[in-house]
Amino acid sequence: MSIIFDDHKQFEYSIPVIVIGAGGCGLCAALAVKENNTDVLVIERDPTPLGTTAMSTGLIPGANTRLQREAGIADSPETFANDIMKKTKGETDPNIAICLARESSKTVEWLIDEYQIPLSLVDSFLYPGHSLMRMHGTPNRTGSELMGALCRAAEKSEIDILTNALVTDLYSDSTKRILGVRVLRSDGEIEEVGCDALILACCGFAGNPEMIEEYMPQIKDAEFFGHPGNKGDAIIWGKSLGAGLADISAYQGHGGLAAGRGVPILWPMIMEGAFQVNKNGRRFSDESKGYSEQAVEVVSQPDKIAWNIFDERLHSLMMEFEDYHNAIEAKAIVNAETITELSQLTNIDESALREVIKEVEEMVEGKREDDFGRDFTGKPKLSSPYYAVKVTGALFHTQGGLVVNEDARVLDKQGNTLPNIFAGGGSARGISGPSDWGYMAGNGLLTATTFGRLAGTAAAKLIEKFN
Repeated sequence: MSIIFDDHKQFEYSIPVIVIGAGGCGLCAALAVKENNTDVLVIERDPTPLGTTAMSTGLIPGANTRLQREAGIADSPETFANDIMKKTKGETDPNIAICLARESSKTVEWLIDEYQIPLSLVDSFLYPGHSLMRMHGTPNRTGSELMGALCRAAEKSEIDILTNALVTDLYSDSTKRILGVRVLRSDGEIEEVGCDALILACCGFAGNPEMIEEYMPQIKDAEFFGHPGNKGDAIIWGKSLGAGLADISAYQGHGGLAAGRGVPILWPMIMEGAFQVNKNGRRFSDESKGYSEQAVEVVSQPDKIAWNIFDERLHSLMMEFEDYHNAIEAKAIVNAETITELSQLTNIDESALREVIKEVEEMVEGKREDDFGRDFTGKPKLSSPYYAVKVTGALFHTQGGLVVNEDARVLDKQGNTLPNIFAGGGSARGISGPSDWGYMAGNGLLTATTFGRLAGTAAAKLIEKFN
């Protein structure tokens, strides 16, 4: 992956806008380009457009959407931006935070109205960091379902997607204007395509062990559960062009990947009263802070595993999610009528299990303070039948990257815009601050879909301005 500088490079074939990556960011970018009467080519390394989006729950946060208003939820971009700044402890760009918060409802409604993406409001629970219910998802709450809908929209919009095609190099002139790309096809053929603007939508670097070791060694022992295309291509190209990088040590972890099953156990069960214990039956953190920061906590436990302890009420809540059905099918979930039976199924000492369940009951009743600061009051006590699932900590995707402005244009180290390159999703710096604790549910898809839309619109307008 390199930049080839050549002021005199010519191409036999050119197209106004090239998008690298056909995940949620890339397809949103392409749709925005096309609706601005500009031709676009999406280049995807895989046989089928999937990306990191397909491995997510497909939930997009939006502030003050009409779906919220119809549900009687009074949200605003300012409230959303305040939530972002609070979760990141003030360590993210406030201008980008308010920009994305303001644009979030436009993105959600744009997807629904213009492209018939079947999004609805998730109103049965509140995700960590969000002060209001603002998550929007497809019927089965899966990223693969969202990607299917986006692919149908791209096909209907007659957007060309070149699959089985890996962009290996970018061509640039001496002013750092991107001239085109070099593409390796699956049959070994090399193609070169010129462009007037380039949008980087090619994931982060969570699948690059060397970059993980360099930028975030604290999570290197966690299981990588992400798209294999996360190799850091955009970061490598950006550095060669003198682009600014920020929050490069930020990532989304997950403290609930079903051990040995590769299925994420989503966080609503935790937020509604479940808790985690290690194999010795001991709680070890405030699980409700967020699933991202919980990954390191779980990985630091004996054998790098924990058990989620919950009950029938929470089991029923989780049935809303296809991932949970997948976990049941994979026989990851165990259930028991008694604590004795639960002890036998989990191989956790019975006395330790009884003690921790009793401690949590006392915290629910307000008779005991949690050593880790979690507030269990307001949630029902767990009751028989009991459920459990063994989980490990995982690295999903990175959150730092190329610094962009409100139009998703890539900036150099001095804060100036590079001539014609844009970035979104995992390629761009997100709004999660410098570490794992700043990630708030939906941050990844917010920056993917909204920066994608903004990048596509801005790229088309840039071309129109100079042509």
